[in-house]
Amino acid sequence: MLKPLIIGSLVLQHNVVLAPLAGITNLPFRLICREAGASLAYTEMVSVNGLVREGVKTLALLKSSSDDRPLGIQLFGDKPADLAEAARMVEEHGDLLDINMGCPVRKVVGTGAGSALLQEPLKIAAIVRAVRAATRLPLTIKIRSGWHCGDDVFREVGRIAEAEGCDAITLHPRSRSLMFSGKADWSHLAEMKAALSIPVLGSGDLFTPADCMQMLTETGCDGIMIARGALGNPWIFRQVLELEQSQSYTPVTTAERADIIMKHLHLFTAERGETVAVREIKKHIGWYAKGFAGASEIRRTANSAQSIQDIQTLTERIRSISDDTDNTADSATE
Repeated sequence: MLKPLIIGSLVLQHNVVLAPLAGITNLPFRLICREAGASLAYTEMVSVNGLVREGVKTLALLKSSSDDRPLGIQLFGDKPADLAEAARMVEEHGDLLDINMGCPVRKVVGTGAGSALLQEPLKIAAIVRAVRAATRLPLTIKIRSGWHCGDDVFREVGRIAEAEGCDAITLHPRSRSLMFSGKADWSHLAEMKAALSIPVLGSGDLFTPADCMQMLTETGCDGIMIARGALGNPWIFRQVLELEQSQSYTPVTTAERADIIMKHLHLFTAERGETVAVREIKKHIGWYAKGFAGASEIRRTANSAQSIQDIQTLTERIRSISDDTDNTADSATE
């Protein structure tokens, strides 16, 4: 089920990509996921209002490197003209533009952006049309099934996106009202794939390599976008590739967890300095430290870390813990 993915002029080696995640998919995390096997990674959501009003500050979210390509840039806003202007501003910083029409958080929908746009299909059409005219880059949108359970506007939005020039669409098949609760309805992906000729990517409830392969098999979607399943688990990209090739995958060892924490810390340190790096890595240790004996104590200890040396000491504790080589146990959360 893994195969090259073509989105407009962009050709990806395979169809397993890292989703944009606010506060998470900065340069250090993207580099880690790329090394693990992600074929495409996205920036955090970039505010169109921020670009227009505080261009230099917001452009910092687009910081990248030669190892960080191909790069998708995700924009959010609700005004067609502003989104078109933002697209022109960021065009030279990435390889693909995505418009967020699915974020459910109150701070975003309160501005009329994110999944709030699902209530206004005509505005979606105007946005896609304006941005398509403003950029030469491949253009995609990311949506949810609808605003409320059962309204299921994804069908209409999919048709609009294709007609107005989108090169692909990503669907997280939950309504905005569900937030992240309940179960994603993957049948919506199969419906959208059957209705459109542009590539359809699926997102939602992809936490294990088996989940990823199941979505591809069940829905026929062209690719998958891993979001929360990559938190503390960048190895999921490697494992999906292994599962496709050999029907099994290599479990993560505690030594690998220790190594990736230190690598992540060093990338953060090079990017933002020690103080910010230590603060940020503590959040990620909350995700990395799962699925092995004593993980909860490691997480508690991480909260009081103050320096790189504190993190180093913590990773040595992790490294000393014996491995559980069972794949199911490896994905557990204690």
